[in-house]
This record gives sequence, C-alpha cells and structure tokens, in this order.
Amino acid sequence: MTDDTRHTGSVSIGELSRLTGVPVRTIRFYCDHGILDSHRTSGGHRIFDSGTAVDRLLLVRRLRALGVSLPAIADVLAGTVSLADAVAAERRALDTELAALTWRRASLRAVEDATSAQRAARLEVLAAVQDRHRTHDAIVAFWRRVLAPIPPGLFDEFIAMNVPDLPHDPPVLHIAAYAELASLLTVPALYTEISRQFWRSDRTTIRHQRELLTGVAQACQAAGHRLLTGQPPRPGPELDQFVDAHAAARGTRDTPQFRQELLSGATDADHRVLRYWRLTDRITNTPTVGAAHHWLYLALTRSVDSPS
Repeated sequence: MTDDTRHTGSVSIGELSRLTGVPVRTIRFYCDHGILDSHRTSGGHRIFDSGTAVDRLLLVRRLRALGVSLPAIADVLAGTVSLADAVAAERRALDTELAALTWRRASLRAVEDATSAQRAARLEVLAAVQDRHRTHDAIVAFWRRVLAPIPPGLFDEFIAMNVPDLPHDPPVLHIAAYAELASLLTVPALYTEISRQFWRSDRTTIRHQRELLTGVAQACQAAGHRLLTGQPPRPGPELDQFVDAHAAARGTRDTPQFRQELLSGATDADHRVLRYWRLTDRITNTPTVGAAHHWLYLALTRSVDSPS
C-alpha cells in the first residue's frame, strides 16, 4: 500500500487486481470506458475506493463471464437497468443466437443427408432460407393477402393450423420441406392459384366475403374429419355446406349450374397448389385446410359428373 492510499481507504490498481483476480490491463480498459471509477494520486497513479471498487469490479467480471455486454453492464452499474432485466435480455439474445445456430446445423444436415441428385437443389433453397422466423412471417403475410378480409380470430386459427412453425431442432425432412415452402412463395403464380382455390372467382364479385370464408372454414373442418377417418371424397353434408357458403356469398342458390360454375377455372389440381399443401401436411403431420379443400373439390367434381 502506497503513502497515498495508506490512510485514505483507497487501493492502487495493482492491489485491486490482486484482490479481484482481474488483470491490470483489463482494469485500465474498464476505467477508460467508464465502467469503473478511479482517481489519480499526486504522482499520477490510479487509485480506487476500497469500499466499492472490489464489489463493483467483481460484479463486472461475473457479468462479463455470462456474456453481458459492456453497455448493459454500464446501465446496471448506473442503476438505469436492473440486474434481473440485464440478465434476462442477455438470455433472450442467447436464445435467438442458439435458434439460428440450430437452424444452420439442421440445414447442413439436410444437405448432407440428401441424395446426389437432390443435393444441389436442396442446397440452393436452404441457402436462401437463413432465418426460419423470417420465413414463417413471410408465409403469414402471404396468407394475410390471400384471406383478407378474414376476421382476426378466424385468421389466427387458420395460421395456427396451417402455417407450421418448426421446433428448435427439426427433423431433416421437415426443414427441407420448410425451405421448399419458402421457395414456392417466391413464385408469383402461387398467390393467384391459391386465391382462386379459396375464392373460386374474382373476389370483387362476392358480396359477403367474410361470411364466405367463415362458411368455407366450417365446411373444411367437417371435411377434415372425413380425411382423418380415411373416407373418400363424395357428395354429402360437407359439400353441401361448402356450396351453400359460396352461393350465399354471391346472393344465389345451390343448383347444378352453380356447382359447374364453381369448377370453372378451378386451380385445386394445379401442381404448385398441390405441392404447397403436401409440404405443409408433411410438416404438420395432420390434414390442413388445403387437404380438406381438395377433398371438397373432388367431391364437387363427382357431384357434377354424377348429379343425383
């Protein structure tokens, strides 16, 4: 202890280093960046308040060991952010980083496990999908355009059932399917084809759009039960509910001619539409609205081919 610090309750930078195990060079760095307060002796040496410097420096060291940034530590020491909030923020940032790393690992595994014929194409689509959350948001935005003006509650239900969000460590087949979904979204024709699948015409000619979407959702739910029990598409109450929803939305009624009109220009069998829903089914492992919609389309086709 120097003459300057012996009777002042202060410690030199070397003493502070010995008390805390923090290198002198690191202590100087903290001082220069406003993390640690110091004063100068008459000889120009740094001295520190022994009552606070040790505890403060130990706290800094422990937070740095946990990866907390210096700006966040400065906020904690200044009292503008609580220790709990700073640690929670760092944990959230780490969760995001780990999710990104896990996605990268799963993507690499998907390319690695592909056959030679698949590898180049799979590498291309996976390289384009670097952020699964951004991909999920893009799919949600796609459906918001297709289904507007669906009621918010019904839209949320649709998203929960039909827009898959992958777990942190997804199976290889799921991540490959997810990447292909993202690639499909870049095809402009997909929006047009899926819109026609749902609306069956130019939506501007439909008087009651919300009522149509609500009625079709109920018909798809009923058709989904048929899918789950392995029943083939056929005319019945599910199809009647589907046709009634479209007829009521247009201010008309269910007739053989109207059913024929619903099939005019149908895109249900379009290869892009079918591929989109098959990929979604592969990830969700449960019948989606798309699968139910296709079931109803086939039932409608049979009802027109063989009218009762």
